[in-house]
Amino acid sequence: MAPEYEINFRERPEAYRYSSDEKGVFKVEPYKSELLPHWQYADAASAEESVEAIRSRYLTYRDAGDFVGMDMARKYLQMGFTRAMRYAKYPGGKKYTEEGDKREPQEWADPEKREAAVIFREAWQAVRDDELYQERQRDHVDHVFDPAVSPM
Repeated sequence: MAPEYEINFRERPEAYRYSSDEKGVFKVEPYKSELLPHWQYADAASAEESVEAIRSRYLTYRDAGDFVGMDMARKYLQMGFTRAMRYAKYPGGKKYTEEGDKREPQEWADPEKREAAVIFREAWQAVRDDELYQERQRDHVDHVFDPAVSPM
């Protein structure tokens, strides 16, 4: 088992490495187990339900001073946007042909997925713009993260 699967990042936030991308969404526990079941992007209705649940978790983490949870919620919102947008632009979400060539994006291959992407984008931007999130992110990077203990 990979080392990152063995860490409870709520108990060991110093092991969490911040990155602005979606890295860790399927590895960082207990947050994966708390957020993944809520993550859906099939259409606007499922995206709204998903965003509401993830936003609720975000606020719980925020109130608890849990930056890792806050950041993981941000990552799930970001990933909702990127995945939905891929399906919105590429039929079946397939960005590459079987030969490995990149397909030309369409506008809009799946309008329902585009609506879902917009819903996720707005929620993702709200988290990124949250002053407390920004403050905790800087603090984590500057003072909490210990590269000597991080497997990620």
